[in-house]
Amino acid sequence: MAQESALVSGIAGRYATALFDLARDGGQLDAVAKDLAALSALMADSTDLVRLIRSPVFSREEQGAAIGAVLARIGAADLTRNFVGVVAQNRRLFALADMIKAYGKLLSHHRGEVVAEVVSAEPLNEAELAQLKSALSSAAAGNVVLQARVEPDLIGGLVVQLGSRMIDASIRAKLNSLKSVMKGVA
Repeated sequence: MAQESALVSGIAGRYATALFDLARDGGQLDAVAKDLAALSALMADSTDLVRLIRSPVFSREEQGAAIGAVLARIGAADLTRNFVGVVAQNRRLFALADMIKAYGKLLSHHRGEVVAEVVSAEPLNEAELAQLKSALSSAAAGNVVLQARVEPDLIGGLVVQLGSRMIDASIRAKLNSLKSVMKGVA
């Protein structure tokens, strides 16, 4: 456990570690991960849900009831519902997104996976993702899990973060580099 808790820190890390331990002991690691992924997707899609989670204007009872209704609607497991209920009761819902990320880190570490975040200007197709995963797996010497997202501001190319290493091969980065060089010439 000490090794796993070193992966995450702060409030989010402590809560995520507690949830991870409970889920592991109860054999519910995947069920909780599925629930948290669904909740994270809802948070990404709903500004009202994010406002509810982050706003101190709502009482702990209002936040708890609302987030409980959301979890019941998505069919979350009892462990997930109880955990988020405790988070709401302790007025820590503002850190829920970070708790979800920390739980994902703990789960990946437990499975022996290395998470690579890939940002591209346009969605990558399956062949491109497979080729990228293969290249990163040989570099990381382990099983790589890709988390891909699209950011049109890149214009083209990729930004890949694998652990503490980042490779920015985006056109935006190249243009910013050229801009800096041009300022030096003038």
